[in-house]
Amino acid sequence: MIHITINGETRQFDQSINIAQFIDENNLQGKRIAIERNGEIVPRSQFAEQFLADGDRLEVVVAVGGG
Repeated sequence: MIHITINGETRQFDQSINIAQFIDENNLQGKRIAIERNGEIVPRSQFAEQFLADGDRLEVVVAVGGG
């Protein structure tokens, strides 16, 4: 079991998942998002390669258009 802090809230996962899987599980696919992992921006091209580990801190920002 791993514990990850996402936007200040701790969540548990049964096993390590990559950022692409995290996006799918949280219905964020197709949205304009930015993800910061442990203080560093994760390029979209690395979402499938970056596996989350116990103690990671994510900040997820979803861009919202308006006028």
